[in-house]
Amino acid sequence: MIPISEPSPTLAQLRAFLAVADHLHFREAATALRMSQPALSASVSALEEILDTQLLERTTRRVLLTPAGDRVAVHATRVLAAVDDLIGEVDRNREPFSGPAHLGVIPTVAPYVLPALLPMFARRFPHLKLTVHEAKTETIVEEVREGRLDLVLLALPTETSGLVEEPLYDEDFLLALPEGHPLAADDAPLSRSALKGLDIVLLNQGHCLREQAIDVCREVGARATATTYATSLPTLVQLVAGGLGVTLLPESAVPVETGKRVRLALRRFAHPAPGRTIGLAYRASSARAAEYAQLAKAVRGAVRQRKLPVKVIS
Repeated sequence: MIPISEPSPTLAQLRAFLAVADHLHFREAATALRMSQPALSASVSALEEILDTQLLERTTRRVLLTPAGDRVAVHATRVLAAVDDLIGEVDRNREPFSGPAHLGVIPTVAPYVLPALLPMFARRFPHLKLTVHEAKTETIVEEVREGRLDLVLLALPTETSGLVEEPLYDEDFLLALPEGHPLAADDAPLSRSALKGLDIVLLNQGHCLREQAIDVCREVGARATATTYATSLPTLVQLVAGGLGVTLLPESAVPVETGKRVRLALRRFAHPAPGRTIGLAYRASSARAAEYAQLAKAVRGAVRQRKLPVKVIS
């Protein structure tokens, strides 16, 4: 047999009891709640029956709380306050561009694009409580699918069902070489075939930039033969500057990762240059999908205004 659950107090019963506890008068409590006195009395009696205890002492002149009534009043106040907070929070989150938003970003994008995006979010969407989680592609894609992240900034396409992909910008890959490398002497655009025979240094497994570099090499019959791998783009740049090989560097990273102290040369590829598309992705089923589409437009504007070395997609 399925056990029959015991009845629980309703919010209406708790509100009725608290009104009487506050006013210590049934007629005044009924007036405050805009309900009839018999209905109020019935609600309080029903609560006493459910709790199997007397909450009020009723006399012809006044109403008093019993010791049990005192304790129930304290708990009822907390319960109703929590319910009011819940309703208020839901109402606030129904407002567009408000409440929490968890953004995942891949490491080869975060340091170069977030400085343009975070001030824009704070300025244009002050009620949006944005949190940023940096992780590799596989991790953030899984987390957005499972609902732990709301949207992710990464290289497209993700080839993941159930996600909406909003392309933001395209960027070229540049060939990063140590100073003094034979290919560093010329400024003319390079053919991709120049990659053949070079020791190409890659990021570790899990970075989509690694797979993109391998794809570029595979297209021209080159192979990434270097046995040295890096965990981040800054380390990758230092390995190349130290003469351990060459690499493909996203152009958005160039202003941050290269400078006078980095002994590095950069060469462009001939058209069409290898590169990648960066975009936002979010669940198609998300109740905030329309908002995220508007956020994508705002991100494009911020990238364009910051004049990053990329091609913003209209």
